Amino acid sequence: MTATRRALTREDLVPLARAAVGGGRVLADATRLRGGTKKGVYRLTFDDGFSAVAYVWSPDEDYWDAGPSDLRDPFSHGNSLDLFLAAHDRLAAAGVRTPRLLHADTENRQAVVEDLPGGSLEAALPREPALMDRLAALLDTLHAHPGPRFGKVALVDNGGSSYGPSCERRVLEGALRDIEEAAGREPRIADVREQLADRLRALAERVRPRDRHALIHGELGPDHVLLTRDGDLALIDVEGLLYFDVEWEHVFLELRFGERYDVLRCPGLDEDRLALYRLAMHLSLVAGPLRLLDGDFPFTEPMRAIAEHNLVRVLELVGR
Repeated sequence: MTATRRALTREDLVPLARAAVGGGRVLADATRLRGGTKKGVYRLTFDDGFSAVAYVWSPDEDYWDAGPSDLRDPFSHGNSLDLFLAAHDRLAAAGVRTPRLLHADTENRQAVVEDLPGGSLEAALPREPALMDRLAALLDTLHAHPGPRFGKVALVDNGGSSYGPSCERRVLEGALRDIEEAAGREPRIADVREQLADRLRALAERVRPRDRHALIHGELGPDHVLLTRDGDLALIDVEGLLYFDVEWEHVFLELRFGERYDVLRCPGLDEDRLALYRLAMHLSLVAGPLRLLDGDFPFTEPMRAIAEHNLVRVLELVGR
C-alpha cells in the first residue's frame, strides 16, 4: 500500500497542461474527479474557460496497489498509458467515439483528452431513456469487430497471445481464485466454498468450444459512457479493451443496466456461457471490492455496497 497518497496540484499539472494546449492558455485550476481506483482523473480548467481532462497513471493514483501487470492475462490490472493508447487507437479505427486525445506524455505516464460537456449516460438516462437505443447501436458497432485471438487489444494487435486455451477456461480459473480470496474475508463465502467451486466447474463443462472473439469494453456501465456536445456517446475507462466472448460484456451490461438491459440484448448469445460468466462476474465483484477495502480507498461505503449486493446474488445462484 502506498503510505501517503497525494493528489496532484495545479502546479504539478502545469507542464502537462502547457504541452497539451500550448502556451496561449494559463491553467487556472486542476480538480481530481471522484471515483477512479486505478488512475487519477483531473479536470483542467484554463483562464479562458476552456477545459480538458488529464489522466495520470502512478502508484499514488492506483488504490489497488497491484504493481506491474502481465499483458498475457486478459484480465490483468489495466493500469497503463500504453493500454490506454492502444485502446484509443483501436476504438478510433472501429468507428467508436472516445474523448479526443490531445497529448500523451509517455515518460511520465500522463495523457490529456477533451472534456466532454454532456455528462454521463448514467445521469442522462432518467430524462432521455431513448439514449439506450444509441448505446445499442454503439455496441453493435463495437462487437462487430472480431479479433484473431482472445486477449487485450495491446497484446493481440501486436501479434501476441494470451495465457490459456480459451475465454471460458480463463474465466473459470479466475472465479476459482476469487472464491478462495473472498472466503478469507467473508464467512458467508467460506461457508459455501465447495458448493461454489462445484457449481462453477459444472457450468464450465457445459460450454462448447468456440474460436470467435469480439471487441468488447469489459466494464461497460452507464458511468463509463459520456455524452458529447452533439449528443453522441463516447466510451471512457477503455484500458481494459479486449477481444473476448461477447457474453462477458453482456453479463456486465445486464448487471449494470438492470431493467433497461432489454434494449441491449442481442440474438445468438450462448446461454451456457452466460450462466458461467454470470456467476464468475458476481464472484469477481465480491472479491475485488473486499480486496480494495483492505487498503486506503476513501469511498468505502459504495464499495462495501457493491460487495454486499453481489454476495447476495452469489448466494442466490447456489441456492443459499
